[in-house]
Amino acid sequence: MSPLESLPAGTTLPVDLDEAAHRCLVAGFDGTTTVPDTLKRLIDRGLGGVILFTRNVRDAEQVRRLSETLRALRPDLLVAIDNEGGGIGHLVGAGAPDVPGSYALGVVDDPALTAACADALAGHLATLGITASYAPVADVQVHPDNPIVRTRAFGTDPELVSRHVRAWIAATEARGIASCAKHFPGHGGTVTDSHHDLAVDPRPYDELDLAPFRAAIAAGVPMLMSAHVVFPALDANRPATLSRRILGDLLRRELGFDGVLVSDALEMKAIADRYGEAAGARIALAAGADQVIVAVPDLEVTLSCRDAVLGALNAGVLHDERVVEAAERVRRLAERYAVPAGTVAPWDADVGLAAARRAVRSQDLPEPVRGAHVVDLFPPPHPALNWGGEDLLSEMRAVDGPASGTAVTGEPADPATLAEGIVRVSRRAPLVVATCDAGLHPWQRELRDALLARRPDAVRVATGLPEDGALCSYGRGRANLRAVAEALTGA
Repeated sequence: MSPLESLPAGTTLPVDLDEAAHRCLVAGFDGTTTVPDTLKRLIDRGLGGVILFTRNVRDAEQVRRLSETLRALRPDLLVAIDNEGGGIGHLVGAGAPDVPGSYALGVVDDPALTAACADALAGHLATLGITASYAPVADVQVHPDNPIVRTRAFGTDPELVSRHVRAWIAATEARGIASCAKHFPGHGGTVTDSHHDLAVDPRPYDELDLAPFRAAIAAGVPMLMSAHVVFPALDANRPATLSRRILGDLLRRELGFDGVLVSDALEMKAIADRYGEAAGARIALAAGADQVIVAVPDLEVTLSCRDAVLGALNAGVLHDERVVEAAERVRRLAERYAVPAGTVAPWDADVGLAAARRAVRSQDLPEPVRGAHVVDLFPPPHPALNWGGEDLLSEMRAVDGPASGTAVTGEPADPATLAEGIVRVSRRAPLVVATCDAGLHPWQRELRDALLARRPDAVRVATGLPEDGALCSYGRGRANLRAVAEALTGA
């Protein structure tokens, strides 16, 4: 047994309080078929949930068996995953439905279509025995330089976002899956990715984007996830995840939310670099969180968070009543969602591509091109979000076999020389130049402009947020890219 698995020195907690503390934890882990012994002991002590990632996924049958194995250890264990759709998800290997990201759904602005896409994702989760989905994103894409929300949001208008958040929650609930609106009270007004550093939203209170979270609460969302973002208008000293003013005064008292408030992952640098994961767990629970996520597979980190909570309870720094209250909310959530449905009705397998097509075709389309040379510029996949690096050339070739191309996934050493080489290789073929959030990546703008200077006839595509003068896919999920490939080729 690891030294961290024993209680802190001098700790003597009642069994029911020890179990309550464990209910407040959600753990990540390594493995696809076996459960680590340390995780088994945590589950035995009352662990509230586990979060799955790509590292836990091989195929559908394997995920189904893994979730059954986990639940056999404790029937009320919540098995959760990030499942936003588009390029954000971890279940590609398990046959996840291809649906466009939220921004494309907001462009179409048909809540029934959003509900059908959410139904497909939730139905698939139900077949795998996964009972909680950390989606939808309720953030509003406000700041043009925001590096992390972007096409994960339904759009830039709070009322539009609210419509689609409601539709998503209702569809997920109808499948018996727990949804989770995130990241309260909003991450879209920042210019920092909280995975990498502490983010700040400097806007005054009346400009914050609370409407989608109000809508989620009114729709009965069972979970909200907090943002590792400082809002000086609410609490100048602490990020929302650690703020009693934000989680207690605003969320619980003013907005009236009585579901489970779960933290974003504590190992994100916004928390880990300034407080440490263990202190973050203790402070978050004291501030009003009901569960804290420790997503890293290293269970020693989870144990250190657990021990910090137990030690704080023993010392009276963290009040028993606060942890018992949190655990009771988790218990109610598990009672409602932990056991998956016995039978799962089919979902519309074609709705995702249909939705992506509607988004792409909502704009003026260029003349079809065939046998094009595709230059696809995009940043490396975000490690925490697992966008899988799907590329436009593959989707072009699926509808137009002679298409050729070049994928550039990072800043080239010599953009001018690369542009010359691409123009030479493409010869007289139609040229398609795709960028992904070129406003955030100067190297993309430089290479795009160098290509357009040599080939002003090139067709521009934007696969991130929309860009003037470009055909927009509104995301890099496979359905988004297939829909834009069809539009380019006239397929």
